[in-house]
Amino acid sequence: MARVKRGNVARKRRNKILSLAKGFRGGNKNLFRTANQRVMKALCNAYRDRRRRKRDFRKLWISRINASARINGTNYSQLINQLKSADIRINRKMLAQLALNEPKCFEKIVTSSKK
Repeated sequence: MARVKRGNVARKRRNKILSLAKGFRGGNKNLFRTANQRVMKALCNAYRDRRRRKRDFRKLWISRINASARINGTNYSQLINQLKSADIRINRKMLAQLALNEPKCFEKIVTSSKK
């Protein structure tokens, strides 16, 4: 069987991994075997955390809405229920933005949902 020389292919593969490992510490950035392991782990973490970020932001919005709702004499659970029954369709991200930046507007939304 003929000998296969992998010069270009192997170098491109290794350089692709090493370029993804830029910024890692120690041998993790320039030793191929350890860099490969660290890059695979980093890609797994990135995939997982793209989903986790959505959960974390939703938690943050809910806690901000709850804090502002309590200032206005209700709580998060009751506010969301009142908004649904009053057919006020506004998502949690926008409610949190209003609670943070426009407290008067948020207060009007709370009072209109109580009616």
